[in-house]
Order: sequence, then C-alpha cells, then structure tokens
Amino acid sequence: MHQKHIEFTFQVYNDINELSESDAKLVEKARHNTALAYAPYSQFRVSAAALLSNGEIVTGTNQENASYPVSICAERSLLASAAALFPEAYITTMAITYDTNRNNSLQPISPCGMCRQAIIEHQSRYGHTMRLILASKWGEIIVVENATSLLPLAFSNKAM
Repeated sequence: MHQKHIEFTFQVYNDINELSESDAKLVEKARHNTALAYAPYSQFRVSAAALLSNGEIVTGTNQENASYPVSICAERSLLASAAALFPEAYITTMAITYDTNRNNSLQPISPCGMCRQAIIEHQSRYGHTMRLILASKWGEIIVVENATSLLPLAFSNKAM
C-alpha cells in the first residue's frame, strides 16, 4: 500500500478591481445576468459567463423547475449553449456568480458536483483546460487555473 496526496493552488483577490480587464469584464457580465435566472423557488440566482477561444462570450443562468430534478444549473446551461452555438470553440475562462435575497452574497460560489463533472467533460471534449473565476455579488474572488483541480478524481472516458 502507498499513500498519495492531492492539493491545488488558487488565487484569492479582494475584489473585482484586482482582476485583469478581461476577467473583470467576464465577472461583470455574469453578475449582470443573475437577474435573468429563473429561480422562483430558491431565490438563489446563479449566472455564468464564459470567454471562448474564438473571442465570443456566452452566458447561462440557472433555470429552476417545480420538479427539482428537471432544473439546470447556470454552468451546464452555459456549456450546452456554448457547444451548440460555437461547436468548434472551447471555453478558456468561465466566471460564476450568484445573488440571493437571503444573505449579502459575499462568499464566492463554487460549482456543484454535477457541474464540476460536466466542466471536466467539456475540457476533455476540447482538449483544453478551463480557468474558473468564482465570485459573488461583490467582495472576494477566487481564480482556479484548471477546473480539474475542483474534481481531481473525476470519472472520465478512460474508465470506460
């Protein structure tokens, strides 16, 4: 038996003003689009904005359903739209943010497990890593250079 250790490094920024211009633009787009989320049950409006390899920006928002399993997260909504609209382009950077009526929306959001798996599949499909910018309505922002860091033992086609 032997033991292995997994860890990763990420950057923490105090606020949007510390980001590069292109990263700040992506976060602002995501923040603006939280108003477009359909979240009548949870009031937890999530938005994602992605910069594609062709320079286009694609967005997605969570879409709730009274039958909860039918709901779709902002990240998967975005992934589907990007692949359908620009099938030859891959995502270089995805910014994810949220707003809710229940708190101050200060803690950066991180993708759920299902979205992490979908993001990993997108990376695998296109053969390119994806940066993630995890934000909230305001305040601290986390940047992860490779989405795989959030799901290091992901299920993949290598197991099939």
